[in-house]
This record gives sequence, structure tokens and C-alpha cells, in this order.
Amino acid sequence: MQIVVKANQEQKQAFLAKGVAADVQIEWLTDEKKIPEADAYFDLCFEDEGIAFASVIDKPVFINSVIETGKSFPGNFIRLNAWNGFLQQDSIEIVATDSQLIAEDILKGLGWKYQTVPDIPGMIAPRVIAMIINEAYFGLGDEISTKAEIDIAMKLGTNYPMGPFEWSEKIGLKKIYALLKKLSEEDNRYAVAPSLEKELINQ
Repeated sequence: MQIVVKANQEQKQAFLAKGVAADVQIEWLTDEKKIPEADAYFDLCFEDEGIAFASVIDKPVFINSVIETGKSFPGNFIRLNAWNGFLQQDSIEIVATDSQLIAEDILKGLGWKYQTVPDIPGMIAPRVIAMIINEAYFGLGDEISTKAEIDIAMKLGTNYPMGPFEWSEKIGLKKIYALLKKLSEEDNRYAVAPSLEKELINQ
């Protein structure tokens, strides 16, 4: 199987670290004007750079779109949670509506475990992490404790691999803010903590 991947350096390392089956050949996209023929395409840079494989209409395109839903994309596009820190997880989240069977075939060919989730902003895991990060910023704003102490408390108390502020740094505060703003349009539970918004403005 031949796949073409657009990724930045960090995403490339995460993709390779996840591992692929021995018979899978990976080609890294370097020129968007010359898109090679392949069995599938992965656009991990979408949320930062826009669609790379708009011209691909007859093959599955996995797109790193955690916030924007599938309603915005062609039927051959498959949403994938490839935020920093998530691609390396044992099982990845995908949203595949029209392309469900094709998506499953490609991921099985890669040797990847996956979980299909509803076509909603934030999928599942990013929603949970964004909420935890937001609550941590509420606590920080109320001067309950420091970032370092909150991170330590969450790791020791819940056995999380990273604390909320470590997660926000890994993912990028801008992405967390964008997801929270999107979710808060329909649910006030996701209203952005003032200290999070202030920190983003001051970056």
C-alpha cells in the first residue's frame, strides 16, 4: 500500500513512531502542485495550513480536523484526531461517514487501532482534555495553585500521563481556545476561562 502524508516535523516523528506495516510505503508531500498517486492520503497540517489534497476525489483522504466537522468536506475525506499527543495513542479517533469501510481497510493495512466517533466538533478525547485544561485555568485564575502544582496533582491523583498545562503546551493553547469557543456556542460549560484567554492574548 502506498500512502502520501503531509506533515510538519513533529507530526512526521509521531507518525513514524506509531509504526506502519512492513508492506506500507510512505511518501512525504513536499510540493502540493505535484501530488503523487497513492492508495490513501494523510493531511496532518490542515488546521494550520488548510486543505492540501483538494484535488484528490477518488481516494480516501484522512484529514487532521478536530474542530471542523465533516459537513465541510467532500465524501472521501475522513476526519482524524492527529493533534499533538493523540496520534501516538494506542487507538486513534476517526470520523468516517461515507468512507467508513474504505477508512477501516486503510487503517487495518497500516496496522493501526482506531475508534469511530460522532461527527461533532472536538470528537471525544479532545473535548475531555480541553475541558480539563479549561478547568485548570479557572483554578489558576482563582489562585488555587500554580501551574506546576496543578500538573503534579493531576498526574498523581488521576494517573494522567500529562498535567493540564503540559497538555495545553503540547497541543497548543490556540487550538484549545478555538475548540472551547466552538463548543461554547452551544453549551456554556465550555465557556473559556478568563486566565486562558488572557494568556493566549499575551503570547
